[in-house]
This record gives sequence, structure tokens and C-alpha cells, in this order.
Amino acid sequence: MNALITFWSHGLAAACFAALMIWRLSEIARAPAQRLIVGSFALTACWAWLAAVASGAAVAGFAESARNLLWVSLLYSLSMNDEDRQHGIKLVYAAVAGVIGLQLIGGTLQLFSPSDVIAQTGLVLRITTAAGALVLVHNVYGQAAPTSRSHIRFAMLGLALIWGYDLNLYTVTYLGSSGARFLIDWRGLVVALAAPLFALATRNDGAWRVRPSRAATFQSLSLLAICAYFALMAILATALRGTGIDWSASLGVGVLALMTVAAMVLIPSARARGWLKVKVAKHLFEHRYDYRSEWLRFTATLGRAGPDAPPLSERIVTAFADVVEAPGGLLLVSDGAGGLVVADAAQWPADPPTPEADEDSSAFWHDVEETGRVLEFEGLRHGWAHPKDRSLMAPKWLLDDPTVWAGIPLVHNQRLVGFVVLAAPDYRRQLDWEDFDLLRTAGNQAASSLAEALGQEALSQAQRFEEFNRRFAFILHDIKNLVSQLSLVARNAERHADNPEFRADMVATLRSSVGKMNDLLQRLAPQSQARVQRVEAQFLRPIIAAAIAAKRRDREVTLLGDTGVSALVDATALEQALGHLIQNAIDASSGEPVLVRVDHEGDDVRVVVSDKGVGMDGEFIRNRLFEPFASTKPGGFGIGAFEARSLITAMGGRISVDSRLGRGTSFTILLPAAEAVIEPARKSA
Repeated sequence: MNALITFWSHGLAAACFAALMIWRLSEIARAPAQRLIVGSFALTACWAWLAAVASGAAVAGFAESARNLLWVSLLYSLSMNDEDRQHGIKLVYAAVAGVIGLQLIGGTLQLFSPSDVIAQTGLVLRITTAAGALVLVHNVYGQAAPTSRSHIRFAMLGLALIWGYDLNLYTVTYLGSSGARFLIDWRGLVVALAAPLFALATRNDGAWRVRPSRAATFQSLSLLAICAYFALMAILATALRGTGIDWSASLGVGVLALMTVAAMVLIPSARARGWLKVKVAKHLFEHRYDYRSEWLRFTATLGRAGPDAPPLSERIVTAFADVVEAPGGLLLVSDGAGGLVVADAAQWPADPPTPEADEDSSAFWHDVEETGRVLEFEGLRHGWAHPKDRSLMAPKWLLDDPTVWAGIPLVHNQRLVGFVVLAAPDYRRQLDWEDFDLLRTAGNQAASSLAEALGQEALSQAQRFEEFNRRFAFILHDIKNLVSQLSLVARNAERHADNPEFRADMVATLRSSVGKMNDLLQRLAPQSQARVQRVEAQFLRPIIAAAIAAKRRDREVTLLGDTGVSALVDATALEQALGHLIQNAIDASSGEPVLVRVDHEGDDVRVVVSDKGVGMDGEFIRNRLFEPFASTKPGGFGIGAFEARSLITAMGGRISVDSRLGRGTSFTILLPAAEAVIEPARKSA
């Protein structure tokens, strides 16, 4: 009965894979992967047929090893179809292939010299083969391109089913379990169930693209090392089982001692860890860096934000130091005179070097800007650097400090915006082309971030100067008005100096002018408050009267309307805005009186300043009236209307203008009305 089950289950598997082979024969002329797929189907069918007709025979074991070897070759071709190949992956495949080769050797020896030790060792090798093959399946699927994963999923599942069953079969057989016979009988059925999975996977074989990563390589190597350790221990235990010598204790102590010594050397010594990383990267990987992870880390460090984020200069240094595992570094930025100064020293091992005051290095920085080359100062000191680097006259303060290891120029739009100096790691290695390419490319990105930050700082400074200039323009306009008042006082003093009332009025005018000048000087201070400091309910009569009194010298200004209203305003700002509008009206009039009218308009208070002067055309009102430095008056600054609108808008009001050429102009101010307030008592004459 068992023989019948074995025959039919394996016969079914042979038929299924033979059908797959025939189905895919039309694709055999295409890529090598196609030939490997068809060959794997053929060998699997051959093995299944031999297992059906000659179960337990040596020829079936040889066919199984050949089947496994061809499937592993297929996985290898998938893993190596990317240009970014890695030596570590090749080592994993070589190890698994080597174990299969040992199986063939063991099977041959068993033919000529049957032995239980060789048989048991063969079982251990088959267990190791199944475990290693499962590691490879995991590696291929885990690192496949996202677009191809859905296409190879069924093939990987089929291989995992075959080798997973083999792993359990040979483990149970090695342990001598009675259930091993049952697993052997039904093994063919499990392999037959994998055939439909391969059929689904090979419908779109063009998408079988795999890009193995360094993380996958390390995982595969780690799993393979574990499998190899257990396989070696099992083989030794099997081989020494009949000698009567117990080597397990001595071998265990030796392995433990070796691991302890390695841990004692590697863990505390940064130099030893650096040496090991360099050797592993050199011998197991074709490329030193995992560029994707390095770029993500570099970008994340540069773009870190938030209140706890360090300054950009420190982030730039840290990002470069993490790439080459340097302990720290310096960031040099332009000093504005053709040289560079230290802007940040992030975790420099000792006192950071500083440029010498009497050393002119402008030519060196100019050459660095022109070439954009990453410099290796260790090579410059000992003479083995690239000839182009040696031709540069590096600053003495950088060459004299042995901690200085590498320098990365930050060039943005062909302009050197910074220079990163990295401190030497504990294990000093020579930089290679990968280091230079990665650091140079990262330097371009860092240069963009640094140039943007420097540009923002320059813009902020320009905005502060612009604000100062804006304040100064307003103040200059106000000074012009004060000068006009003082000039009028000076002219009248010649005629009315003996008049006590004039002298009292002159003293009051001078005191008011001095107070206004002091206020103007305070506005120029960098920390001065906003122009509108306090908006509150104010009675308008004294504010408007003060503005009229300051301008009514030789021209009549009449106040009309309901002057007993109140509004939400800043008294000083409103007086200043009305003063500008009244002065403009006086200047535009030719002997005609200026009218100031106050009344209600809904929830607003309306203040209208009108004259019957020359007026303005529509184009000037639309495009130039409220622009600074635009004026129709000879010698005018063009600031009054612009500042008046700024002041009114800041306190929540609105201003509009109606003007006709030859008919005059009316400025209308709308202010938020307030509840009635108590009018200040008038002083008796």
C-alpha cells in the first residue's frame, strides 16, 4: 500500500512538472532565466519519476540534488539581474551550492562504501540544503522590485512549499521518528500541489526583477551562519558518534571562548569595529554604501525641524559625519572677504582649529570653488593624494591639525557657500571613488540648503533695512512739516518778538516741535513699537482741532458737522493722518478755505477733508496716489497720502478719495463708531 501511494503521488508530480516544461518550451530561446525555469521543471519531473519507480535508490538522491542545484541557480540569476551586485549574496549562494556538492560526494561514497555515518551525514546535509534554500527564497522575495513581487509570489510560495516539506521530512528522518515513512510516501503529492503555483507565476515572467539590498545580504549571511553552525555541529556529532570520544564539551568551550574574545575586542574598541566594517564592506559588497538608506538618513538630518531641532549648520556637519562615521566636523562659511570662517564645530574631538589671521587662503578657496573636489587631507600631508589636490595650496591651519581628515566643498550655482571639514575616525581608511562621489553629491544638496538659509538671512537683514528706510521716509516727511512750522515762527519772530502773546505761542510751538522730534527719533529705534499703539474710544473734537491748529497758519481751515462724536481710534495716529491730509489740501488750494466735516454714516464716523484746489486725474488716483514717493507737488516727498492710509488702515478704518481736475479733492475717512464718551472740559480763555 505504501509503495502504491509513493508511486502515484510522485507520478502525479512528474506529470505536472512535465506539462509545465512542455508549456514553457516555446520561451526557451529567450533570456537565460527562461532556460533555467524550463530546466528546473524538467529536472523536477525527472526526479519525481525516479522517486516513483525507484524510491530510495541512489539515483533518485542524485536527481534530487541536481533539482535543488538548478532551482538555486534560478534564484541566483534572479538576484544577480541588477547592476548593483553584492559579493555577500554570492557567498550565500556559493555556500548552499557547496552543501549540495557535498551531498553528491556523500552519495557517491555511500555507493562504494556503505556506512551509517555517511548516511546520517547525508541527512544533515539535506537538512542544511533545505534550510539554506529557504533563506534564499526569503531573500529573493523580500528584495524583489515592488512591481514584480505579485508575479513571483506564487513561484516563491511553490519553492517554499517544496523545501519546507523537505526540511521537515529530513529532520524527522534524522531523529528516527516512525512518521518519516508517511512523509516520504506523500512527498510527491506536495510537490504536485506546487506545480499550479509555478504555472501562475510564469504567466508574466518579464516582471521577475529583484534588487537585493545590504540589509537582505546581512540577514541572509546571518541565517546562513546559524544554519552552518548547527549543520557543522550535527555532522561532527554524527561522525564522532561511534568513536566513543565526547568532543561536544571541548568544542563548545572552544567556540564560547572564541566568541568571548571576539566580543572583548570588538565591543570596546571603536578602531576594531571600524576595521571590521571596512573589511566586511570591501569583501562582501561590490558597493560600500546602501545609497537609498544613506540618502534618506542624510535628507532627514538636513530637513529636521521643530523647536528641538539643532541649527542648520550643526545638522549639515552631523549629516556628513554620519555618512563616513566621523566623530564630528566643522562648517566654514564665507567671511565676505574671499575667505572662510568657522561657523559651527559639531562634536569635534578636541579644540577645533581656527584660521590664522595673517594667512591669505583666498586663492585656495577660489580653486576649491572652481574644481569642487572633495579633499583628503591625510593624503595631502603624506603626498599620496591626487595630483590635482596636491596642486591646491591648502591652508596651513588645516594641514597642521592631524584630526582634520576630509573636506567637502558646498558649491551652489558655481559659488562656494561653505566647506565641511570632517574629523578622522578611530580607524583611518583611505577614501575611494564611492566616498568621493557620495560626499560630492551630498555636498550639492547641503549647499542648496545652506544657500537658502543664507539667502533667508540676507533677506531678513534687507527687510530690516527696508523697514528702517520706510520709517525714515515717514519721519523725513514729518520733519519737513515741522521745519515749515519753525520757519514760519522764525519769520514772524522778526515782527512780533515784543508781543508777549506771540512769545508764549512761540514757546508752545517750540515745545511741541521738540516733543514731536523726540517721538520721531524713537520711531527709528529697532525695537520701537508699532505706530498705532492703543486703539480705544476717543472723543474726536480735540484730535481734529489739534490737527487743524497745527496747520492753520496763513490759511483758513473750517471744521463743520457733528463734532461731538466719538470713535475707536489711536489719537496720535489719527491726528498725524489728518495733519497729512490737511497739509495736502492747503498745498493744493490757491487761497480757497479747506473744509473738515464730521458726521455719522451707519456704524461708522465719517471725516471728510476737502479743498477746491487743482485736483487730480483718475490715472494718478488709481496707480500713484497711495504709492510712496509719488507726488504732484514740486518738491513733494509723496509720503503723506501713503502714510495717512497706512495709519487709518492700521486702526481698522478706511480711506477713499474723490477728485476732479480743476474742481478740488475730497478725502473721506471712515472710522468705527464708539459709545459716547465724556467730552474733555474746555479751557477757559
